Amino acid sequence: AITINSTLSYEEVHLDGPQKDFSCSGTPVDCVKMALDKILPRRPDIVVSGINHGANSSINVIYSGTMSAAVEAGVESLPAIGFSLLDFSWDADFTQAKEYIQNIVKRTLENPMPKGIVLNVNIPKLPKEEIKGVKVCKQAHAKWEESFDERVNPHGKKYYWLTGYFNNMDESEDADETALANGYISIVPVKFDLTAYEYMNTLNEVMKFD
Repeated sequence: AITINSTLSYEEVHLDGPQKDFSCSGTPVDCVKMALDKILPRRPDIVVSGINHGANSSINVIYSGTMSAAVEAGVESLPAIGFSLLDFSWDADFTQAKEYIQNIVKRTLENPMPKGIVLNVNIPKLPKEEIKGVKVCKQAHAKWEESFDERVNPHGKKYYWLTGYFNNMDESEDADETALANGYISIVPVKFDLTAYEYMNTLNEVMKFD
């Protein structure tokens, strides 16, 4: 998502460490756009998004603000990585992932990716000593089976809670969900070109009009 119908602002903030920190009022994509156009004195060497609270593996990647920021950087021909930890708790411990994140960023900088590819990295909720390693994976075929729980407020107006469960339909060894379930960090190279090239010829025949 990007902000179009309202204003944006940013301000410098002070977090731990020697780096300069800024806070943007918009979405993750807005943050990348604002940084590139207004804040940074030069183009960055790499864009790192996250660490997200919770998974962005398999189908979750299309709903992800964290990955949207990485993709926006990719659109600008910048190397980018989105990191997510499989822990939804707001007091999640990110320290066990620090070493892996540093190494993944370092290797990405040392080995430039083709333009238009960004990395989706998911880290299992495990102590550092129990993480088995890193696996390059494909995006698993999975979806959320959802329903809306209907309720009525004290004023008689209906409202809804989104409920459901995650349905993984892909147990192949090279899928990200499999790697995560087995204690590995998953890395999926992601392209933002969504064209279904394999269907183009067939669709061209279907859509021919006399």
